[in-house]
Amino acid sequence: MFLATETTTFDPVLTGAAGGAIAGGVLFLLAIGIALEVLMAVGLWKVASKAGIFGLWAIIPIVQLFTLARIAGKPAWWGLLCFVPLVNIVIIIIFYIEISKKFGRGVGTTLGLVFLPFIFWPILGLGSAQYNAD
Repeated sequence: MFLATETTTFDPVLTGAAGGAIAGGVLFLLAIGIALEVLMAVGLWKVASKAGIFGLWAIIPIVQLFTLARIAGKPAWWGLLCFVPLVNIVIIIIFYIEISKKFGRGVGTTLGLVFLPFIFWPILGLGSAQYNAD
């Protein structure tokens, strides 16, 4: 049988310091996340502008799906397919493939849009790539 004979006490100064360090780390990561999201939004806005679409539509969450469909050269109703589970993954990848083609880019850009969008949207939007509607 186990008998507890010792009591554990925590130093309040060290506990507060640890809590402050954790909070500071979380706030730092949050600030980085917000900065990356703003960078991606600027890239999306510029991509839409290059495609002749009002840029604000590209950063409004639900409207963004229909805007991506138009940029990809698909009918706007394809944006509704993004609300179907599992189908949405395929549709978004199709959008990214077509957008890459419209900007004269290849598979590398498509993979970049899928895995590193905060880098590749600004490359498309702020870079020298030109939109070709075909």
